[in-house]
Amino acid sequence: MRRVAICGRSLCKVGNYYSKSLRELFAGVALDAIENAGNPHLDAMYIGNMSASEYFSQKNIGVLLSDSIGLKSTPCVLVECADGSGGAALYEGFKSVASGLYDFVIVVGVEKMSEATRGENRRIGSMAVEQEYEAFHGLSLDGEFAIIMRYYMHYYNVSKRYFALFAVQMHKHAAKNRYAQLPFEISVEDALNMQTVADPLTLFDTAPTGDGAAAVILCPLEKAKEFTDTPIEIVGAGQARDTLALYDRKNILTFDGTSKASKIALEHSKLKISDINLFEIHDSYTISGFLALEDLGLIERGKVGQAVEEGLIDLNGPIPTNLSGGLKARGHPMGATGVYQAVEATLQLRGEAGKNQADPAEVALIQNAAGIGSLVTVHILKRV
Repeated sequence: MRRVAICGRSLCKVGNYYSKSLRELFAGVALDAIENAGNPHLDAMYIGNMSASEYFSQKNIGVLLSDSIGLKSTPCVLVECADGSGGAALYEGFKSVASGLYDFVIVVGVEKMSEATRGENRRIGSMAVEQEYEAFHGLSLDGEFAIIMRYYMHYYNVSKRYFALFAVQMHKHAAKNRYAQLPFEISVEDALNMQTVADPLTLFDTAPTGDGAAAVILCPLEKAKEFTDTPIEIVGAGQARDTLALYDRKNILTFDGTSKASKIALEHSKLKISDINLFEIHDSYTISGFLALEDLGLIERGKVGQAVEEGLIDLNGPIPTNLSGGLKARGHPMGATGVYQAVEATLQLRGEAGKNQADPAEVALIQNAAGIGSLVTVHILKRV
């Protein structure tokens, strides 16, 4: 396989873009990423999106968006894996370049969710869970994570306060990120006293939905050096899954897809988890952030709360995590999230992350999950 690098990137602030359409959000970051990469000829396009067909009654989204930037003969594939769509699209783009099929591809994650009601957003988000038995009986995505969180608290004898501390940490990072949807700090009391979403989840245990788009240009490493002085190589990639239904899980306190995908990516990269300088994990809920840190082997099971309190995942801690603010505070435009993670990691590795810049920042791991971890994609990025 060929070595693959990111030679261009772009993203917009996650927020509510009432005056912009889905295709305008897409076109803005796609064209900017192409320019950032030195305007190469694109051989193909991969788009991560979860919900446009539900919100806008539009199928064939890939062709629609490709047309919007004038690439009317460029092959374009829409990748839909719930809120793991962005990471899965990046994985497909990576494979197409690594295999030699294409030289230059663009991967874009885009989602527009602000014009729907909160209830509609939650209904569409819950399409990531098993529908025939779980959703049919009223179990939503919020409900499934509430069950997992309640069991975690019981099994490890963990206080709700620790989850509040995680939310506080994410907002602390987001406050320094100009692309974040919620760029402000909160207190533990704020997190604990917010309205209940699904007991024990409160509003600050959940990631906000919004509009957003992010893009990367991928190419062979040897060609990337012709277009940028700081190519970022994707040195490892892995994808794995778990059951769709929660009732089929042997253990709901671990997402097998994360541990398996990270193992594949690490073996591919010939690195150890201790070689990674920073992490962007899928914290759609505070409990999913806890499980990701445990499943990646970063923190002992049941000890994440104490680790957060001790500053281990802070900017200056030994395992800087979600310096963007994560899904929790940077925002979670569902199908775009995995590509946001790739761009945020690229900014870190290029030394362009501003007030949230990690040091050292040579290797990053990003983890994007669908629903309750039914499909997980892990990429490892390295500054060349």
